Amino acid sequence: MAEPNILLTRIDNRLIHGQVATQWNSTLGSNLILVANDEVSGNTMRQNLMKMAAPAGVATRFFSLQHTIDIIAKASPKQKIFIVAETPQDVLTLVKGGVPIRKVNIGNMHMSEGKRQVATSVAVDDADVAAFKELQELGVELEIRRVPSTPVEDINKLFS
Repeated sequence: MAEPNILLTRIDNRLIHGQVATQWNSTLGSNLILVANDEVSGNTMRQNLMKMAAPAGVATRFFSLQHTIDIIAKASPKQKIFIVAETPQDVLTLVKGGVPIRKVNIGNMHMSEGKRQVATSVAVDDADVAAFKELQELGVELEIRRVPSTPVEDINKLFS
């Protein structure tokens, strides 16, 4: 069976919102935005809000991490998939579960208790850093970039 056509995986704690819907999706040309998130997979109110932000003509799916792992191999080759996850730990769970993620865009990880700002829109704690290191060890390319029109930031900022 062919590998699913995953164009990009993005870490964004807002999941689907204006930047994802307009700038990223139009740059990627995806026809499916897959939100891999345990909480949102069971929250129709949050799903409906995100569907309103999604671009017209682009399908949206809201799957738990385990359901994503279980079903991603069944994706049609016609599906150009843009995965959006909330945390690096969620992406690590997907990768360890066999989801063939090659590249992760680190977009928005907001400042909160116990985190330190390391890039324009990225704040991390030690657990995030450990997850990013493990993703790198598993061969996943990491990039920090808020929107497609901004330059890629130095990935080493994550580990300083």
